[in-house]
Amino acid sequence: MMNCEQATRLMSDGCERDLTIRERAAIKMHNLLCVGCRNFNVQVNDLGRIARRYAKERGKESSDRT
Repeated sequence: MMNCEQATRLMSDGCERDLTIRERAAIKMHNLLCVGCRNFNVQVNDLGRIARRYAKERGKESSDRT
């Protein structure tokens, strides 16, 4: 099983690229046993969602000005 450093690295990588089925399964297995990494995964996903929403809204503002 992977350690916390490996798990959090994969979770972060998942923001930049699609993870393989094996990678996603390894994260799920790790997160079943590790509450810290489970919380980190939630936070990473929340930050990604917030950043995408911000970028989308920022794009609307720019197009409204022209």
